[in-house]
Amino acid sequence: MNSAQTTAFQANSGVLPSDVSIVLLGAVFAVLLVWGAWAIRSAYVGWAEEQLSQRQFLVVVVRFVVLYLVLTFFLLS
Repeated sequence: MNSAQTTAFQANSGVLPSDVSIVLLGAVFAVLLVWGAWAIRSAYVGWAEEQLSQRQFLVVVVRFVVLYLVLTFFLLS
């Protein structure tokens, strides 16, 4: 954004664009972590009840870790 756009945004919203960016990134990562905890817990319950193999459980965990790392790389770089 150029200086006029930044000034207009701050005048109308009362906050800086960088502050909004931090809040949105925090919300994205909070939702991602809650979803990841739910997915891993659900997979663990399936594994404990022998409805999933250990390999399937590890695939869920690895997919979450990769998703978290990719989003961290793209959103925080």
